[in-house]
Amino acid sequence: MPAIWMIVSCFLFACMGVCVKLSSGSFSTGEIVFYRGAVSMLMMVALAALQGQRLTTPHWRMHLSRSLSGSLALCCYFFAIGLLPLATAVTLNYTSPIFVALLLAAFFGERLRWPVLVAVLVGFAGVVILLRPTLQPAQWLGAAAGLGSGAVASLAYISVRELGRVGEPEVRTVFWFSLTTTLIGLGWALASGVHRPDGMQLLTLLGVGVFGGLAQLAMTRSYRFGRTVVSANLSYATVVFASLFGMLFWGELMPPSSWLAIALIISSAILISFATRKAR
Repeated sequence: MPAIWMIVSCFLFACMGVCVKLSSGSFSTGEIVFYRGAVSMLMMVALAALQGQRLTTPHWRMHLSRSLSGSLALCCYFFAIGLLPLATAVTLNYTSPIFVALLLAAFFGERLRWPVLVAVLVGFAGVVILLRPTLQPAQWLGAAAGLGSGAVASLAYISVRELGRVGEPEVRTVFWFSLTTTLIGLGWALASGVHRPDGMQLLTLLGVGVFGGLAQLAMTRSYRFGRTVVSANLSYATVVFASLFGMLFWGELMPPSSWLAIALIISSAILISFATRKAR
């Protein structure tokens, strides 16, 4: 059952990506980020009330670090989705395990064992193959944002790990992240101009928040009741769903070299998760 929850999570995250891409033609990244945060925040408030969970925390500095890095990564990710094929943007976002391994070695003293080093090199080779033959000059900013989302997200994942070590519940962590995302998105939207959505556009924007929030809950349930390494590796099914949605809605047919690159990046992340698990 935990594996099924992770597959559901991947499908919902891909649906969120579709809503982001549909909205990006009419709304700024800041507006989309605002809806993502606001809807998720309301969902976490309701869930905390049902669970009798308090949202105040003594670890506000750790939450601030996690929330700022996660929100910045989300902004970069949504910006990339607006400029790149959906599968390419999702894949670049999933380079975060590569950066996590490098950060743990650089700042937390964890040894970069040779299997991890090989996996990191494989992952970066995949990034080079994915970007060089397929992108137009106008898409390179989106590519930089997508890769940046993976790099910054690695900081958020490390912060989540530290919050888990001090016993912070997931609903509280997601709430503070969503609140920060809402505020950043609101500020960005006010600076770039606010657009009033029509009925269908509002449904699409709400879909960003609803799909994202439900995906987080399904992912949390998978990690809570399943084996971490299995759940983590199943999460790359998001790339598959995003590829299918890209072909279905936008006719995004990628060359064989891009599929090879996606396979290298996913394989790299899976190898890193197994290697670090054995090291622990």
